[in-house]
Amino acid sequence: MFFILESCCGHFHKNGQCGDAGMDKSQFEVWSSGVTRTFQSSLSNQQKCSLLDQIIANCGADQLSHLSTHLEGLLKRDFLKLLPPELGNYLLSWLDPETLGRSCMVSKHWNKMISECDEVWEKNCRIIGYNSTEEAEDLASSNGVRWKSVYKTVLNQLEKLKDSSAFDSKTLQGHTARVYALNYFNGKIASGSDDLTVRLWDVDSGQCLRILNTHTCADVKFDDRKVVTASFDNTVACWDWETGNRMQHFVGHTGAVFCVDYCDALQLLISGSADMSVCMWDLEKGTLQHRLTGHTEWVIQVLIGWCTVDSDLFQSGDCIIFSMDKVEIRLWSLSDDRSCNLTKILSYPSEERKGQTFLPRLQFNDRLIACASDIGVLLWSFHSFKLLRRISIPDCSNVFLLGSGSIFTLLLDANSLHILDSHSQTIVSSWKLPLCRKSKRGSNFIAGDVRWLNGINGQNEKGLVFAASTPDHSLHMVRWRTQNR
Repeated sequence: MFFILESCCGHFHKNGQCGDAGMDKSQFEVWSSGVTRTFQSSLSNQQKCSLLDQIIANCGADQLSHLSTHLEGLLKRDFLKLLPPELGNYLLSWLDPETLGRSCMVSKHWNKMISECDEVWEKNCRIIGYNSTEEAEDLASSNGVRWKSVYKTVLNQLEKLKDSSAFDSKTLQGHTARVYALNYFNGKIASGSDDLTVRLWDVDSGQCLRILNTHTCADVKFDDRKVVTASFDNTVACWDWETGNRMQHFVGHTGAVFCVDYCDALQLLISGSADMSVCMWDLEKGTLQHRLTGHTEWVIQVLIGWCTVDSDLFQSGDCIIFSMDKVEIRLWSLSDDRSCNLTKILSYPSEERKGQTFLPRLQFNDRLIACASDIGVLLWSFHSFKLLRRISIPDCSNVFLLGSGSIFTLLLDANSLHILDSHSQTIVSSWKLPLCRKSKRGSNFIAGDVRWLNGINGQNEKGLVFAASTPDHSLHMVRWRTQNR
């Protein structure tokens, strides 16, 4: 090794300058070839390092600069740049969004590659709760920067949900007696009151659009043309919004009518009553078609649903009638001849627990049947009708269900509105509410458009989130905040 060192350094002084004219080209090639062979084959790793230390110690500025330039390229190789794009994208798919964001700052190449990694950002958008239909198809053909931008937008909206800055509130005044019935449809709220009126409100402006003179209202459903009211006077009525005239009167219950639903396509109206029966009516003629019996408690909710997937008991295309009292949920199948057969009864998961009661509101979305209870929100599979899970909020009792989605669940307790992560069952956001009336039937508090519960997409986060009546006969609304307010 001493010979090699003498050979390497003998022609240089300590300042790195050549001591003579140097070797000619052929002589240098022979010499360097011999030194290289000896370095590779005759020296141990420790000897190689020791030799390099001594050579470096005899180098001047030119040689050290040369070393620095070449070593950077050898030691700091950009593995992501050297990999095929497909393999690089595969590696990036294992990184969480926070790590991806930090990695964008490594170099311009990394930033470009990560930003344009379309599948990675699309996957992360889905994970944090992004949901889209037609827009997703458009984005699929766009570049990755678009998906990264979507991710930032969704993340920003989630942060607003967490700090409640996504919402604002407004009070609607006009009724002069207790408001016991609310319903939402297409950007409007209908409210039924003991002052014997039904009012139609615009959610965005808060203006009262219509006032109809009716009867006492226990429940209300409406569309652009008509409003249907269930009443404590044991009847149901259908009213024309434009003229205020009563179009139809449904008489047949022997107790207060607590709930109502209708379907124009079937010309069908159903009602549930304190007489523990469910009545099926011809919506146009007002005639009673069938009376469904079997409930042992007041019927507090009825719902007409359509089956779009096959299950153990129903086929796609079947019409299902749901009726609920405080201890059981009954599912009835409606045949073509309008006969109705009891198909399934859902009750509590444990027969040992006494005094349990179902609470508003019953929800159905083809995959799940969901309902609140005094032991939490219960979710059954529509395919097997088995209880899948129970959602509860610690330190909260009597939690009412406003909406259930694949990403979020909207709940109401005594003081607040809660948004839950449907998977982790942790609270994402809470909105403090003023004192509100909360009927055990759930008729005087409602959710708005709940499609955002299946994921945020920038399209569904608008309009009404929640509305309820208050002790001073007004309505309290919680809305998505807009740039204009």
